[in-house]
Amino acid sequence: MLVSVKWLREMVPFEVGVEELADRLTMLGLEMEEFTRPFEEIEDVVVGHVLTCEKHPEADKLSVCTVDVGGGEPLNIVCGAPNVAAGQKVAVAKVGTTLPGGLKLKKAKIRGVASQGMICAEDELGLGEDHSGIMVLSEDLEIGAKLVDALNLDDLVLDIGVTPNRADCLSILGVAREVAMAYGLPVTLPPLDIAAFEDDSLAPVSKIMDIEVADPDLCPAYRGRVIEGVSVGKSPAWLRYRLLAHGMRPISNMVDITNYILLETGQPLHAFDLALLEGGKIRVAPAEDGMEFTTLDDQTRKLTGDDLLIWDGNRPVALAGVMGGANTEVNAGTSRVFLESAVFKPISVRRTARRLGIPSEASYRFERGVDQPGSRIAMDRAAALMARLGGGRVAPGSTEAEPAPWENRVINFRAQRARELLGMDDLADDFCHRVLVNMGCETREQAPGVWQVVAPSHRLDLEREVDLVEEVGRVFGMDRIPLVRPHMAKSLESPTLADTEFGFIAKLKDWGRGVGLNEVINYSFFGQKDLDRLGLPKEDRVPVANPLTEEQDVLRTALAPGLLYSMKVNLAQGQERLRLFEHARIFHHDASSETSAREAGRLGILLHGPREREGWPHNREAVDYLDVKGLVEHLLESLGQPEAGFSMAPADYVPQSYCSPCVLVTLADEELGFVGRVKPDVADEYHARTAVWIAELDADLLRAKYSASIPVWKELPKFPPVKRDITLTVPAGISAGRVLDAFRSQNSRIMVSVMLQDLFEPTETGSGEGARNLTFRLTFRHPDKTLKDKDVDKEMERMAQAVMKELPVSR
Repeated sequence: MLVSVKWLREMVPFEVGVEELADRLTMLGLEMEEFTRPFEEIEDVVVGHVLTCEKHPEADKLSVCTVDVGGGEPLNIVCGAPNVAAGQKVAVAKVGTTLPGGLKLKKAKIRGVASQGMICAEDELGLGEDHSGIMVLSEDLEIGAKLVDALNLDDLVLDIGVTPNRADCLSILGVAREVAMAYGLPVTLPPLDIAAFEDDSLAPVSKIMDIEVADPDLCPAYRGRVIEGVSVGKSPAWLRYRLLAHGMRPISNMVDITNYILLETGQPLHAFDLALLEGGKIRVAPAEDGMEFTTLDDQTRKLTGDDLLIWDGNRPVALAGVMGGANTEVNAGTSRVFLESAVFKPISVRRTARRLGIPSEASYRFERGVDQPGSRIAMDRAAALMARLGGGRVAPGSTEAEPAPWENRVINFRAQRARELLGMDDLADDFCHRVLVNMGCETREQAPGVWQVVAPSHRLDLEREVDLVEEVGRVFGMDRIPLVRPHMAKSLESPTLADTEFGFIAKLKDWGRGVGLNEVINYSFFGQKDLDRLGLPKEDRVPVANPLTEEQDVLRTALAPGLLYSMKVNLAQGQERLRLFEHARIFHHDASSETSAREAGRLGILLHGPREREGWPHNREAVDYLDVKGLVEHLLESLGQPEAGFSMAPADYVPQSYCSPCVLVTLADEELGFVGRVKPDVADEYHARTAVWIAELDADLLRAKYSASIPVWKELPKFPPVKRDITLTVPAGISAGRVLDAFRSQNSRIMVSVMLQDLFEPTETGSGEGARNLTFRLTFRHPDKTLKDKDVDKEMERMAQAVMKELPVSR
């Protein structure tokens, strides 16, 4: 937020220096980022008086002038402007002056005549775009005075960082309130002289325009005034120069006034050409899906049903809170203006501005919230200025719809509570009350040190008692609050911690470190080529608007790019045996989301290199599928989850693009993630020396299952188990998992577990090509007695026959 020191002093009479003011505002939470001098490049330009002006002897379109610039001999200057004449006060850049754009003036001869400077036009000084002639200044200006002083230009502008919750400080008035509160000074509001310009002979606004709001939630208030008989033209110099000092380009008096009031009060306004509005009606309603609308910048925008529009009686005329329409733009022929002052739902404006990529000063303020009662004051002030500067008259009254009337927030405040939260036993009740009053709050004493506080409408951030306590601490000075060790009623190892997202993430990380994995932390940003290398879908990506580098221009859609990059870095440092894990968020494109992105928590695991550490015995077998699968099963077991399902992933499964084989992991019939081997050609890109195995799991689903699970306590078994092995010949088309499921489905009262114990694949078999022998170990236990061999053998035989009947397997 740019704030002119001169403009600020017009509202609050502070005497402190600019540096002290900057320090005070910074401690109040309005961080001073820098000072700027908007007209620094023309500080050497002076006011001159043209004594004589004669035609150049060698050029018809040039004039030779003698100009008094004070304190010395008059300068001889050759000028090509058609409007230069003797007796004028003009802006003169002497030899040695550097003008905006980098032009440095030197002594020169023009067609044989010496020229000792330059009489400047408006655009040459950065004070406008007019180059039709030189600037002709007021006759009462002092000769030789600096132009910036003579024109009373804003010589110093503060660049203040405003946090999102302080929308009230996005205006000169808002910052003035902060300065007044800090130094106990009054705020002088701009004069509101609307009555002086109202003309009762004109038709009242209510007879000219009706307002209709379709959804009060999207538009709590919409107001309008009519200004008749205006002349659209160039704004006066003081208005144009003030806008330039704050980084705004002057356009015309009617448009410039809306921008001026926006800077002054923080209320965005919009001026329509009333003659171009049809049907005598303004309607605030959402757009229709797929419709197109041309904005003031002559760009045709395709809209959705989430975009809010301003309609006249027949068609849309503006994007609510973002930009007006080209079809009702104020132009040189406009004589009747309809002035809009409204309040729109912040999230609606933000969604439209971001989706269409047209942020504006207006949308920036609407996105953070504006002062609803203050919108009427801003409208009346702008209407009076339009009448005064445009030579028009204001129609009586206003037209408005306020389907959601403003209600001030009422908050109970206790000085003792403030002392407790701030850790200041000596904080006086009077100081607390004075801060509240200086903020603009109304207070009603309920008891000693207890007030009922009515928050001002411009402070949208004041919602709870703690917000008022923060204000007291802010004004007292956060740097002056003594350090006090807080009393800890609970330890950081509170049992409730496990129920939070942080607690679950901590549990995952404890597990990872516990099984010998090393945690890696990668950026969320990657390059398009990194995702292309893995074949990840382009339509699922979220581009970064302002990337840190060209190699970080998109958000990751999987953890694999980061894990593989970490592997590459470690391999380059000589670390061959890698056990890596990462918990982080990935991002998917989602058009229905406000941010166009959907986040998801993921847990990734990567294994590379030998299974065992270096040393004796020298077993250097590389990790394989069973290693990474075992880690996934161990994780699920530690989280108290049932056995997961492992099956070959379908051909269209996304990780198939960089993993082969790729195994889908399910948990209670829900997709949990995958386990797979990174394809050799992809692994080679990251300098892998052995097979790279990777797993990626849905951490959000894991947390949901873990939180929903209820621990069940079982009595320890009293009687010993009995184990039996059975070997079955299983055709190639039947997985071991199907056989295990078949055993488990037999509803045995004494079988407690079954597992795959061994595998043998004979080179030749009569049971069909690809058949193999699988040995399963079944464990039996009775809860009330010791099992006898005959009981176990009988149950074992029953189950074996049932499985062989259900599946094409044999003994």
